[in-house]
Amino acid sequence: MLSDREQTLLNSIKDWEQSLYQYETNDFVLAYEKYVERAFALLPEQTQQEFFSIVDTWLFHLHALIQGSQIQHDAKERILSAGRVFNENIQQLEDLKQLSIAQLQYIAQQQIARHRLYSFAQGGLAGTGGPVLLGTDIPAIAVINIRSVQLIAMTYGYEVNHPFELMTSLKVFHAATLPARLQGQGWDKLMNELQSTNEYYFYEGEENLTDFAWLEQPLRQILKTVTILLFKNKKVQGIPIISMAIGAGTNYQLTRKVTDFTHKYYQMRFLMEKEKNR
Repeated sequence: MLSDREQTLLNSIKDWEQSLYQYETNDFVLAYEKYVERAFALLPEQTQQEFFSIVDTWLFHLHALIQGSQIQHDAKERILSAGRVFNENIQQLEDLKQLSIAQLQYIAQQQIARHRLYSFAQGGLAGTGGPVLLGTDIPAIAVINIRSVQLIAMTYGYEVNHPFELMTSLKVFHAATLPARLQGQGWDKLMNELQSTNEYYFYEGEENLTDFAWLEQPLRQILKTVTILLFKNKKVQGIPIISMAIGAGTNYQLTRKVTDFTHKYYQMRFLMEKEKNR
């Protein structure tokens, strides 16, 4: 049985879950979706499959590169050190599940706030219109958001080096970056996988990540880049304020969306496991 605080949190997540299902899109978005779908359908099916395979491979390699970096190992140690403030017996990530939900939320919010700031700053720099900063904007924002998913997962005691957790973290990233009208479907798939899985080490589910629906987010990032190029010469006292605001605001909102979704997922999973084990 969950504590009153845990039950209150579970109820709030369920309310948020309902808001995903009740989201209503408008005619403009539907028309845009159909236009892009028709344009993409002009490509041969084999080409489409190869394209998504390349994107999936890129995401896998990016995930592995981030997870194996020294920066990520240092971040893992900081999470463990933060956990030891509440319980000095914590030695590994799995031990973090001994903490209360309030303590885990506190540690996770530190990671979330830090990465939203990174995203805001990176977007502002890209908004200056410099060719190098603007050219690396999409890979940089992908790194920030994948890293934030990994760190939130680790905060709740899940080691993303394991095959199941690796695929799950990538699927959470995928669902979190879907258009709002499709996030309910993404959430359902994640919940169904949790409920149908008994072994949380090896992954036996669907390994394909990206699809046509997911392309909307990269296209938005490209549109942001074009907008920045249009406004980068409109300066106030030599500073391209408008383009910097566009870059910083767009990237911040994306990371806010990703971290909110990811935090809800790992909170829900933590509470489901706790309820099941009691």
